[in-house]
Amino acid sequence: MQRFLILFLLTTACLGAQGQQLDPNDYIYPLRELKQRLYSANFGEIRPGHFHAGVDIKTDAEEGKPVVAAADGYVSRVVLQAGGYGRAVYLTLRNGTTVVYGHLRRFRDDIERHVRRERYERRSNGVNLWFGPGTWPVKQGDVVAYSGDSGSSGGPHLHYEIRDTETQRLYNPVREGIIRPRDEYPPRIVRLHYVEVDTVQGVPVRSVPESYAVIRTAAGRYALTHDGPVGVGRRGYFVAEVTDRRNDVWNTFGVWRVTAFADGIPCFEFRMDSFTYDISRCSDAVSCYPIQINSRNEAIRLAQLEGAPDSFYPTMAERGLIRTAEGQVRRIRIEAEDDCGNRSQLEFDILGRTESFRAEADSAATVLTPGRTGIVRLEREVTARIPAGALYEPVFCRAERCPAPASDSTLLVLTSGYRILPVTTPLHRAMTVSVRAFVPENLQPHTVLAARNVKGRLTCIGGKYADGAVTATTRTTGELFVVADTIPPRIRPLFTEGADLTRAPAMRFRVGDNFSDIASCTLFIDGKWVPCDRLPMQDTLIHLFEEPPARKSHSVRLTLTDACGNTACWEGTIRR
Repeated sequence: MQRFLILFLLTTACLGAQGQQLDPNDYIYPLRELKQRLYSANFGEIRPGHFHAGVDIKTDAEEGKPVVAAADGYVSRVVLQAGGYGRAVYLTLRNGTTVVYGHLRRFRDDIERHVRRERYERRSNGVNLWFGPGTWPVKQGDVVAYSGDSGSSGGPHLHYEIRDTETQRLYNPVREGIIRPRDEYPPRIVRLHYVEVDTVQGVPVRSVPESYAVIRTAAGRYALTHDGPVGVGRRGYFVAEVTDRRNDVWNTFGVWRVTAFADGIPCFEFRMDSFTYDISRCSDAVSCYPIQINSRNEAIRLAQLEGAPDSFYPTMAERGLIRTAEGQVRRIRIEAEDDCGNRSQLEFDILGRTESFRAEADSAATVLTPGRTGIVRLEREVTARIPAGALYEPVFCRAERCPAPASDSTLLVLTSGYRILPVTTPLHRAMTVSVRAFVPENLQPHTVLAARNVKGRLTCIGGKYADGAVTATTRTTGELFVVADTIPPRIRPLFTEGADLTRAPAMRFRVGDNFSDIASCTLFIDGKWVPCDRLPMQDTLIHLFEEPPARKSHSVRLTLTDACGNTACWEGTIRR
């Protein structure tokens, strides 16, 4: 009776996690003139710092495909920005959902004209405009935009997502039956890791992961190459590296569900049906972050961290931890399923070993907990404020120095390195770090914090120098340094001086920066401000000509400023 009750409760939780289902008949396909309906990313894929919020639809490696209203409604928002979705249109539909189209090339003509007027009035390259139901009503099938490659896009495609209008909860379009990809491939289980856990002073401490190779024995069937049972401690969990494929494309995809069974009884389930933007960053908690940052696959932790939302785990026993007594043999089965219903499984035995991992308290460290703000200091040099809600679990924290990289021709390193938290510790909320440093007056406007990434390169965090210290707000952990960047951005026109652009639709520049990225762009033609679009993934800046050619010479002035306050200017002429 007790077992029946447990299974009933698990089933009820599972059904509740799915929420309200959509009617696929309410929606039509969002693109026209496609040769094939192919995809490059699916809903909920684990990305650095977020889950992927929609599906990415290939557009035949071309731009300019008509994007249409999936159902009756109205244009409620239009966004134009350099990063993110680039050009994006939001449609609020009569059925209670909102659809988002991202990475567009251009908007529909009347919307494009309105956006252009707003850009001129605001003298702003980017805009974020909201509209009521009466401004841009649309019928199902109406063209609203044209597909492109804008924003943080790695090639021409349409980002398509569906949200509940009231709650902004995101739906999985494939599980809802609205998008139907061709997929006959079960997920691939790439590798398995075992992590033993002990707790000291309320802090979970983990052993170094033990890794095991996996081979495919049949379609959807996998086995360990390890001979005999896997030795495990008294308490631990597994991490499954998984990936997925679909027909007709070489892209890899995330999985929809991962389930673990111990002796035939379900003890863990991760499932990606929906989420809201406020928990999107919890991708770093769902994954095993120390493994994820070095893997091309999804490294899903088959256990729940304290700060990971319950909504992702319809089935959970003891937070996924598997207890094994010395000499005890248990049967483990791990299943991975994609959102099209294809399933793979891995089965193996575990054996409780004689010795178990024992944690030791770090007496010199500060214990930080998710529910409280923590202050960490390193003498007078470094102060870090880690707010409540930043951590996914309690941790030992001890700030320490580390060697600084050498300065080079592009970057001056002004301090040694400082490690507040290991690079393997993800943060849900940003911490504020202040590092004291002597900085010559001429370098102070160009001084920021930098971090060394997992590949050893320095990346810009930002911040400002004031009162003898650089202060920045960041989610980046690992080694931090005070650096000065005095190199201005690069500008190279993709036309010759005085070129005749009478027949050209646009004026193009190749632009870039050595370290901190471009923060602002200002373009003048004949002394008048004009808008320009920056495509950061292509290192390109574009001005689309709007007026008919006057067949005369025009002066052009482009100014770029990077995030470290360095400015570059190009001046020249064109004929148009």
